[in-house]
Amino acid sequence: MDIVKNKEKIAEFRKRAAELVAQMTLEEKVGQTLNWAPGIDRLGIKKYNWWNEALHGVARAGVATVFPQAIGLAATFDEDFLEEVADAISTEGRAKFNMQQASDDGDIYKGLTFWSPNVNIFRDPRWGRGHETFGEDPYLTSRLGVRFIQGLQGHDENYLKAAACAKHFAVHSGPEGVRHSFDAVASKQDMRETYLPAFKACVQEAKVEAVMGAYNRTNGQPCCGHKELLQDILREEWGFEGHVVSDCWAIKDFHEGHMVTKTPVESVSMAMNNGCDLNCGNLFHYLKQAVEEGRVKESRLDEALVNLFTTRMKLGVFDKLEDNKFNEIPYSVVDSKPMRELNRKAAEKCIVLLKNEDNFLPLDKSKIKTVGVIGPNANSRAALVGNYEGTASRYVTVLEGLQDYLGDDVRVMTSEGCHLSHQKAQGLGEVDDRLSEVRGVCAESDVVIACLGLDATLEGEEGDTGNEFASGDKPNLNLPGLQQHILEEIYACGKPVVLVLLSGSALAVNWADEHVPAIIQGWYPGAQGGKAIADILFGEKSPEGKLPVTFYRSTDELPEFTDYSMKGRTYRYMKSEPLYPFGFGLSYTTFTYSDVKVDKNTLDAEGVTVTATVTNTGKMDGAETLQVYVKVNQENTPNAQLKGIKKIALKAGESKTVSVKLPVESFALFDEEGILRLTAGDATVYVGGHAPDARSNKLTGTTNTEFKIQIAENKVLA
Repeated sequence: MDIVKNKEKIAEFRKRAAELVAQMTLEEKVGQTLNWAPGIDRLGIKKYNWWNEALHGVARAGVATVFPQAIGLAATFDEDFLEEVADAISTEGRAKFNMQQASDDGDIYKGLTFWSPNVNIFRDPRWGRGHETFGEDPYLTSRLGVRFIQGLQGHDENYLKAAACAKHFAVHSGPEGVRHSFDAVASKQDMRETYLPAFKACVQEAKVEAVMGAYNRTNGQPCCGHKELLQDILREEWGFEGHVVSDCWAIKDFHEGHMVTKTPVESVSMAMNNGCDLNCGNLFHYLKQAVEEGRVKESRLDEALVNLFTTRMKLGVFDKLEDNKFNEIPYSVVDSKPMRELNRKAAEKCIVLLKNEDNFLPLDKSKIKTVGVIGPNANSRAALVGNYEGTASRYVTVLEGLQDYLGDDVRVMTSEGCHLSHQKAQGLGEVDDRLSEVRGVCAESDVVIACLGLDATLEGEEGDTGNEFASGDKPNLNLPGLQQHILEEIYACGKPVVLVLLSGSALAVNWADEHVPAIIQGWYPGAQGGKAIADILFGEKSPEGKLPVTFYRSTDELPEFTDYSMKGRTYRYMKSEPLYPFGFGLSYTTFTYSDVKVDKNTLDAEGVTVTATVTNTGKMDGAETLQVYVKVNQENTPNAQLKGIKKIALKAGESKTVSVKLPVESFALFDEEGILRLTAGDATVYVGGHAPDARSNKLTGTTNTEFKIQIAENKVLA
């Protein structure tokens, strides 16, 4: 039993929290609703700043392990591994907290309430913050989100290791530039089918301690004061028992951006009355006036504070140090050798091999005298880390990883090639001022590694990015600046080329797909990323990552960015053929499926269990992701949707038999009213190593095993 199931312990904490709140003055209560809650000495309450981040490592508070960005972790398709990484993050978080508390340091980014994970759906590849998410699929996002939260919060029966927060609730995925005034309009069907499932899983399965509201409106109401979302769905329907926090300064948007209120007092009243307990920002100062004027009942304020202090008590900060085993975690675990090893493993597991013509990779260093490493991301630390990042004690760029790996055996030559997005690398130079160097390096090299893509100065959160395009969003899916030109120049030199893409989102590398023999998607692979990419390029490890997003051919295939209807979006609803499909990723070894079967052909209350024997029939050790998709065979239904995954590590020649359970809900769909229904007829279950689409079949040379499952009756499930 862990604390989320320890009802007696939680009831005790809530009782203690209520007793504490009852002793506070109105002014003291209001102060505790701000993220920088002041201390109340007479009650033994220390100051506490609720704002901390742990998206892919403890962020913004000094040295910590910088794991691959969330989108990269999603590419592992590995639930168990996500929990292992999150457990490591919370270990470092506790270690840093223990160290900071010893010096009475309660500054921002130094608490135990981590505002992670981001379980929004990456519905449009132009969205700048998409790399903070686990991709475009509600099922995958749900599974990875649940396990990440469980890793952060731990499984102790008395205390939370850390408090996780599912954000941004709900229907939030750009555009960044208008998020403070934008109304994301979504149908009941899309809400239930796409935008809400991950949050529901985080609340009901993972028992996430906090939920953060979004900046935007959803269907007319601002999310941080949205009665239907925060009360009707989150609290009453799903049974959420934690606390709700606003996004930072989102509540002032009620009257400044959304224009649904006229004054700050009206805004804070709307937020508090509709279920927001904590304000990231300073507007909740107006709650004192709101209570005094009768706009907010003091009992509602008390309820919010009980929610907040219950969280702090679950973290053990009001109990004796010796009562909580997490207080024993020493600072020495931070940035330790085991953490660096886990980080390197994470980087290796997230890399996706998109193309490998005639088994061009892995490279054989015994046959190479000189390697050229060219491109703006070749020696870029920024391209390793994404956003919401910590500070590593050492960063290993792609160039440095190759230099370390090849040592004195192979000459490594390099050129920046071009600026990441501008027309020249040197401010006083002429346009394309590194072209001669590119040609010179190519002429000397036996093989060229082109390191292109993006970094968090080009895609990210409004205000955090340095680009001149769209407040952190991408204007298109092209390689920015002169990168495409430089890639074509490298190719024209006649030497073999490998393209390594470092980005947090899909890029339309159509030309490269036609011309370059090998392409790797490295995401933002973390501080150890350069080592991992060298390991993959030279065959120390076989790539095992799968795409958690679709790679489109152009934005022409996409609906308007501001259109929140899912029609035409993501692999579940798109009609056109992708460049690289969701769930796709190649390996250096080969896998075969045998004895694939289902335990029944007619659906019953127990659901359907799929079993398969997977064999590594190649010469390298590797890992395969068994993927199970379901297509309900009715008109106007989504394409086959992911409903089961299982990561399988296999040595060369090894076989393993695995099973995936498909509950009844896997065969149901939401109707236009948001009601989950089984429809009499049949559904097709697809089992294999990729999605069951023509492009995946062509790229892999394999097809899925199919089963027809009969659905005997019409039935409402929810």
